[in-house]
Amino acid sequence: MVTSGRALSPCGLVLVICASMCLCQQPLTKPAECSRKEHPVVSYQALRTWVSEFSHPGVKDFSQLTMDLHRNQLIVGARNYLFRLSLSNASLIQATEWAPDEDTKRSCQSKGKSEDECQNYIRVLLISGRMLFTCGTNAFTPVCITRQVFNMSQVLDTVNGVARCPYDPRHNSTAMVTEKGELYAATVIDFSGRDPVIYRSLGNMPPLRTAQYNSKWLNEPHFVSVYEIGRFAYFFLRETAVENDCGKMVFSRVARVCKNDMGGRFLLEDTWTTFMKARLNCSRSGEIPFYYNELQSTFYLPEQDLIYGIFTTNVNSISASAVCAFNLSSITQAFNGPFRYQENPRTAWLSTPNPIPNFQCGTLEEGGPGGNLTERSLQDAQRLFLMNDVVQPVTINPLLTQDNLRFSKLVVDLVQGRDALYHVMYIGTEYGTILKTLSTTNKSLHGCYLEELRILPEGQVGPIKSLKILHTDRSLFVGLDDRLVKIPLERCSNYPTERTCMEARDPYCGWDHKQKRCTTIEESSNMNQWTQNITECPLRNLTQNGGFGPWAPWQPCNHNDGEGSISSCMCRSRTCDGPVARCGGFECKGPTIQVANCSRNGGWTPWSSWGQCSSSCGIGFEVRQRSCNNPAPRHGGRICVGQGREERLCNEKKPCPLPVLWTAWSSWAHCSAECGGGVHSRTRTCENGNNCPGCAMEYKACNLEACPEVRRNTPWTPWMPVNVSQDGSRQEQRFRYTCRALLHEPQQLQMGKKKVETRFCPNDGSGACQTDSLVEDLVKTSGRALSLPQGAQWGSWEMWSSCSQQCSSGFRTRKRSCSTVEGRTNPSACVGSPVEYQDCNAQPCPVSGAWSCWSSWSHCSSSCGGGHYQRTRTCSSPPPANGGDICIGLHTEEALCNTHVCEGSGEWTEWGYCDEEGMQHRTRRCSDDQEAEVSACQGNITQSRPCQPHEVPVILPGQEDQSCGTFTLFQLVAVGSASFFAAALLSALAYTYCHHLNRPSAESAVIHPSTPNHLTYNKQGNTPKNEKYIPMEFKTLNKNNLHVNDETCNHFSSPLPSSNVFTTTYYPPTLGKYDFHADSPCRTYMHS
Repeated sequence: MVTSGRALSPCGLVLVICASMCLCQQPLTKPAECSRKEHPVVSYQALRTWVSEFSHPGVKDFSQLTMDLHRNQLIVGARNYLFRLSLSNASLIQATEWAPDEDTKRSCQSKGKSEDECQNYIRVLLISGRMLFTCGTNAFTPVCITRQVFNMSQVLDTVNGVARCPYDPRHNSTAMVTEKGELYAATVIDFSGRDPVIYRSLGNMPPLRTAQYNSKWLNEPHFVSVYEIGRFAYFFLRETAVENDCGKMVFSRVARVCKNDMGGRFLLEDTWTTFMKARLNCSRSGEIPFYYNELQSTFYLPEQDLIYGIFTTNVNSISASAVCAFNLSSITQAFNGPFRYQENPRTAWLSTPNPIPNFQCGTLEEGGPGGNLTERSLQDAQRLFLMNDVVQPVTINPLLTQDNLRFSKLVVDLVQGRDALYHVMYIGTEYGTILKTLSTTNKSLHGCYLEELRILPEGQVGPIKSLKILHTDRSLFVGLDDRLVKIPLERCSNYPTERTCMEARDPYCGWDHKQKRCTTIEESSNMNQWTQNITECPLRNLTQNGGFGPWAPWQPCNHNDGEGSISSCMCRSRTCDGPVARCGGFECKGPTIQVANCSRNGGWTPWSSWGQCSSSCGIGFEVRQRSCNNPAPRHGGRICVGQGREERLCNEKKPCPLPVLWTAWSSWAHCSAECGGGVHSRTRTCENGNNCPGCAMEYKACNLEACPEVRRNTPWTPWMPVNVSQDGSRQEQRFRYTCRALLHEPQQLQMGKKKVETRFCPNDGSGACQTDSLVEDLVKTSGRALSLPQGAQWGSWEMWSSCSQQCSSGFRTRKRSCSTVEGRTNPSACVGSPVEYQDCNAQPCPVSGAWSCWSSWSHCSSSCGGGHYQRTRTCSSPPPANGGDICIGLHTEEALCNTHVCEGSGEWTEWGYCDEEGMQHRTRRCSDDQEAEVSACQGNITQSRPCQPHEVPVILPGQEDQSCGTFTLFQLVAVGSASFFAAALLSALAYTYCHHLNRPSAESAVIHPSTPNHLTYNKQGNTPKNEKYIPMEFKTLNKNNLHVNDETCNHFSSPLPSSNVFTTTYYPPTLGKYDFHADSPCRTYMHS
């Protein structure tokens, strides 16, 4: 028994049960509405198994769809995004974000636009070959980008989007690209949307537009679509009719321009000369026709030369929609008819004959003054563009009408039935549903809806943003605000019986008597056994089985188990109203009330036995447990009180033996090799025994990188003659070897490759060969006689050449020439060598010294009272040799440490005078309270240091207590005055001498540029002032006049080629006045 606690009383619960039982009873009579006729409706739940959906987080406005059949992909343009989807299942291939930058957004919002408007809404999405042309509003800053169609993130070109894409996403626009790559766009060209335009750009044709700010051309238009048909581009739109004299009226139009239009000359320049427009009529016939004036969508069937259009009433009137179809021939007939013209605003619109009734974009002769222009007169083009005749639909009345509903999008499919070719229309509505209907003149089928597809969940509504049909795959792509939906056009397998298949009246489906199933005509096994019955409108089966509605919220109630135990529970109920059974449908089956979560207090189970001790030796513990499931608490019942686990100690009197184990590994030792592969090791020891498993030492490879390769070449061998001919001409060869080491030690060299040089030496001495004597010997030893010219003799030796090296054993050469009687030079005509070699500069090369690394800091020399750290370095990397420079800088550095006063010690005295050994001393003494125990004072009581550079050693008499305080005040004043005048005289003499030495001369050096500059002083054609200076490179000198970070004594390098630094400072003509040590190499160089 269930009773209510607070929200549900026992009486109320009984009423709920009784009400549920009453709802489950079969109704006695059918309501009158069961005889009503309705078209079939496919619910969202029934359609879900057939559709494929695509959505992206945060993306809205799936309004632009373009199919790329060559690559089996669908291009989708949404807000701030471009998508590539598979045509087969709408799965994502690529997503590319295209959002405006923050500066553009801020600029847009500063103009009064909302954040939702200041986004990038894609409005142009066209495929041309391998390129994808896209345009977006870009936060009211239109921009167009050309991309690769198979990789949209690859940008090929970016152009301004004005006149190709609207500023405002709410403005209707349309665009197309022709086979020749020309873009035709119909949009608004300004921020406020007051300048509508039909504009041609890109391609090879000149850009053209409609007349600006001329309401007779375009008056507040809403562009719908554009098609390329033959020689013309057709634009479909709706606009405010300027020819209407009775109030404001909106008319639907079709406008056309010639694709070969070049614009006018002097008149209508950069403007269409072939622009014409005509009114489209879609109305119910009658004594007073009912007009559907506002065109919303079109669809072009090129196979039938038919253009379908959706027309609606004005937004402020009663909602009504209609579908009309127009032949291309009727549109052409209207454009071939007379024009409608108004002479001035005060006159009426009158019919005017057409000067060229069958205008087909003909052009004038190229050789004439109007070459390449169309044959239409520019004066006519400027005033005659509105046609007088109205384009009439193919039927007197619309193909379909619907009151109280507005259609938005339309596509048409051609379906071959058993007996006829059907035009199946798919119409999107303002509520987000799709109506499937037939375009037919059969009265029994007129206005029939085959079915209504509800693609949004129950309770949701939203407009259809875009509608595309894929005829080859028989698929319908629907763009909604937040998703894209793919729907199959035929679902014949959804009709299981012959009756349901035939009563569906679906042109795609028929019953195959051989296969005993509903199939398409393509799937039928035999046309003679495939039947179809499309003779009347399908009817919706109004019989509806009942279904439970949602459960009511849970409410607390009480439960009595009959044994006096009352538990708190939760109860809920439901009714059979989702939907209610009607027209013979079955009622709901199942419980109408649920009871759950009845509370129960928990209870402990008995304790388990004690478990095994946690350790076999030493102190451990053992455990026993119990559980709170006898019974377990449920739905808010009280949990058990107490511990569910107990522990106690065990093995207290059974100690464990000491473990034998390894200590931790030591740190890895240094690698045995710096490169080329080495090893390092680490060790550990075994504690409490020597039976530890494993090894006490471990090795690991290190420094596996290859050593740097050392290459050394041997000197070339002397030239040796080879292949000596009879007349003395020959070839010479010399060799050298390359040795290289791949190891760390360069001494371990291995023999490398041999290099051979060969040269040809003619016998006339024109070559540089120097082995004539060797050739002579070779010829003699070979038994051949070398023919020498008679009377040839050597000339005198030339001067010795400069030494090949400045040091470390070079050589020098001198040459002589052999002259024949004829006056020619022929080294082979004389006996002997034309070249002599001599050793030179055998002294070793000087090596400049370099500092080694600093050593580590030493320990502090004192624990208190002021000590010092010390570190040193030596001039040994390398040491100076053979007269090379010594290292510059300090070899020792010191730093103070432990400067705190020593405990118990007094203050230090001042530093004393320098003694004969160049040292200063100071002392301190223990404080009075520590004199009794001198050992309590820490640190030294005396300190010594070398004299400072400015201190002069003073030798005092033998008496230490002699004082210098015997001078009188007069003596001090006299000595001071004399010192002052002496210093003044010396300063004057020094200034005069320095002024004499520092006169500017030709040797003075300042840095200046080698080219004229803005400081050039040129008077009467004289040389610029700055050009009189001599360029010189300056380097930083330390106090010893040595270059910092320079290991050579060459202080004066070559002058800089050019400089833009100026100075008015000059230096003495020579730096040789600075004294160097007698052995310094710099001294020798400076004074040479």
